[in-house]
Formats: sequence, C-alpha cells, structure tokens
Amino acid sequence: MAQRPVAVMRGLPAWLATTLVLLLTLGTLAAVALRAEVGHGLSAGDWAAIRFTLGQAAVSALVSVALAVPVARALARRRFRGRGVLVMLLGAPFILPVIVAVLGLLAVFGRGGLLNAGLEAAGLAPVSIYGAGGVVLAHVFFNLPLAVRLILQGWVQIPAERFQLAAQLNASVWRLLEAPMLARALPGATLVIFLICLTSFAVALTLGGGPRATTVELAIWQAVRFDFDLGRAALLSCIQFALCATAAAVAWRVTPVDGFGGGLDRVVARWDQSLWDWLWLAAVTVFLALPLAMVIWRGVPGLGDLGPGIWAAAGRSVAVAAGSTALSLLLGLALALRGGFVTSIVGVLPLAASALVMGTGLFLLLFPFANPATLALPVTLCVNAVMALPFVLRVLAPAVKDIRANYGRLAETLGLRSVDLLRIVIMPRLRRPLGFAAGLTAALSIGDLGVIALFATDAQETLPLAMYRLMGAYRMDAAAGAALLLLALALGAFWVCDRGGRMHVDA
Repeated sequence: MAQRPVAVMRGLPAWLATTLVLLLTLGTLAAVALRAEVGHGLSAGDWAAIRFTLGQAAVSALVSVALAVPVARALARRRFRGRGVLVMLLGAPFILPVIVAVLGLLAVFGRGGLLNAGLEAAGLAPVSIYGAGGVVLAHVFFNLPLAVRLILQGWVQIPAERFQLAAQLNASVWRLLEAPMLARALPGATLVIFLICLTSFAVALTLGGGPRATTVELAIWQAVRFDFDLGRAALLSCIQFALCATAAAVAWRVTPVDGFGGGLDRVVARWDQSLWDWLWLAAVTVFLALPLAMVIWRGVPGLGDLGPGIWAAAGRSVAVAAGSTALSLLLGLALALRGGFVTSIVGVLPLAASALVMGTGLFLLLFPFANPATLALPVTLCVNAVMALPFVLRVLAPAVKDIRANYGRLAETLGLRSVDLLRIVIMPRLRRPLGFAAGLTAALSIGDLGVIALFATDAQETLPLAMYRLMGAYRMDAAAGAALLLLALALGAFWVCDRGGRMHVDA
C-alpha cells in the first residue's frame, strides 16, 4: 500500500480549475457586491421574498424529512420483489428536469388535474397548486426521495448484531437503535434539503410568483429581466449567497461522523414489521410515479404539435449539456487528482453559490462590453459545469483516492511518469465513475432552467425555456410533447454516459 499520495498531474490543471471555480463563484459575488446599492436598503417586497424563501425552504425540508422517516424505515425492514426498482425510482427525481416534474404535478394536482377532477365529482371545492402550497409540494416531490436515500443509509449502517442484541434483551429497537441513529442523521439531511430549496429557481418561477410567493432568486430574475434594476439585483444576489453559504456551513458542521461501529455484514432479519410499511411504500410509489406517468400519457399526443423551433431548442440543450459535461469532468478530474483540503473547499463552493447569483454577476461583468444575450449559451454552459462540480467530485475523489492507495507504491517502483500513470493506471479504472458523473452532469444540464432565463432570447432558448414559454402561452398540448422530449433526452443522456462508463470496464 502507498503511504503517501502519488503526485499525478497535480500542478497546472488543478490551479486552472481552481481559478475558474473561484472566478465563477467568489468572482461573480464580488461583481454583484460592488454593484449592490446598500444605501437604498431593501423594500417591503424584498423582505417578503427573503421571508418566503426561508419559510418555504424550512417547511419543505421538514415535511420531506418527516415523510422520509417512515418510508426509509419500511425499506429497511422489508425485503420484497421489486425493492431495487423502487430504490431506483427514488433516484429518478434527482435527474428529472424540474420543468417536466412541474408539468406532471400540474397534471395531477393542477386546475384540470386528476385530484380536482375527483373533488369536482364528489361535489367538493377544487384546490390550487399555485403559490406557497405548490412550491412546497414540488420541493417535497424532488427532495422526499433524497431524504429517504440519506436516512436509509443510517439504517444500513446499524450492524445486524445490534438488532440481535435488542431481540435478546427484548428491548425496543426504536428506543435503543433507531432513535439515536435518527438523532444524528436527521439534522444533516434536513439542512441539505433546506439548502437545495433555497436555490430552487425553476419551481418558484413556474408555481410561485406574486407578492406572497416570490423567492429571492425569482426577485433577482425579475429585477434583471423586467426592471433592469441591476443594483437591486446585485443586492439581492449578495443576500442569496449569504443565505446559501450559511446553510452550507451549518450543514457541514452537523454532518455526523460517529456511528454504531462495525459488524459482520450480516443481513438484518427484522421481526418488528408492520402493515404500515406496505402503506407507506405504496403511497410514495404512487406519489412519485403518477406525475411521471401523466407526462408520458399526455406527452405522446403532443409530440405532433412540436414545431421546428422546439427541435432547434432541443439541439441547443444537447450541445450545452455536452459542453458543460466535458468542462465539469475536466474540472472535477483536475481537483480530484490534486486532492487536499483546499481543493475540497473549492469543490463545494458552488453549493454555497447560486446559479442565479453567478448569472447575475456574469451579466454585470459582460454588459459593458457585449450584449449578454449573444453569450447566453456559453455562459449557461460554464455555470452548469460549475454547479455540477460538487456531485462530480463526490463521485471521482473517492475513486482516485482508492486507486492511489492500491497502485501508488507500484507506480513509484516502476518509475512511471505522471502522464503515463494517468493513462495506464488511473483513467482505465475511472471509467465507471467518470461515466456515472458524466451522465449525472448531462442530465442536470439538459433540464436546467436557470441562467438561461436571465439571458436568452428566442434565438438562444433551450428546451426547458421553450417549454416554459409554451406553458405561459397556455399551449399545454405542445408543452406536454416538449416535456416528454426533454424527459427522454435527460434520461437518455444519463443512460448513454453511465452505460458507456460501465462497458468493458473489466476488460
């Protein structure tokens, strides 16, 4: 085993990656800070946006985690045919384009959706998905699966021997094992989801709006896009960065580091099962699968309503996703090979930043020299790459660390140069994580509706933006067709990249 990391391409590439990330995070923050009009203060509407941002994020995180606990417990206690499919379904919302999920939720909970059709048949008043309730509902749809996956890890880490000991003592499994585990796992999971909800621009754009349901990011977009009040947009961007940085720092601090110790990796045979397990699993399956099924059901007839402009927008989305994926992988690989505490901090900076804050900063930097609309696609490409970087590093860094530990001493013995070591030893063994990271980045970029909404005109619009404009024009059939196309592109990109990384990996 290698006793120290082998120096592999740890110089210039890592510094270039660090410089680009710092420019797009702290650099854009400095740009908006210099433009912020602190002396004018915040209006009543701005304070309302701050309160709503914090309030909806807190409620969304608490509801997501509260619902995730019984679902994760049911998955931990039950072994059944199709369990793997359900766990895979829990990962789908993470790569699902937000605008597609919103359309699916509208098909179920919207004015003409399944729920209101049932209420009308029963003679009851309809419900509205727009406003604070709709924003929270969409956030729960996206983040309940993430909360389940995070909390389920806590159950998985409890050794089977602890459950056997509880059975021998006739002790309460909940009091002895599960409650202490949740006390460590829930704060971190809640804060991670809270941070995600702080930066969920597309949800607020499609389901929020109005004085009572405007987030800080939505207020930034309105200030740039409609009012052209760059000073107010800059001030709000600074506030958004402060909120995200604070949440990210607190989440980092409360991440649990201790556990129950090791075991013999035996399968846990749970005796404390309940009928409620099946009810919770059925409910979460319907909640996640029904909106997706409605997108497919309504999208197939709408494919015929797609004009040339939609297909051109789809092409731009694919091109931007390809570029952002390549850039994000290069940045992530350079930082993963460099390693160290500083690069790990640089890698998580995008979590504290917001795509809209970066977009606003770039808008301010570019506006004196060029029309930002002409650079909408390159700017979106760069921002998408940096926003995906934390996830790319989370995949690549452990793999690089394992390769160094297993092959570092052998490489030193053979006297391999850095380039040869990278080509012969590291890259072949990184194919699987690189493929997964590429698929994740491509899917997230294809479905992104963020910075592009700040810059783009009709000539630069991507498929998510084109779909949003179709929904705004009440062309719901065409929007459903565009949603199905977007869903196919996002899932297809993930599958192609992930499958490509796994092909011949053992050859």
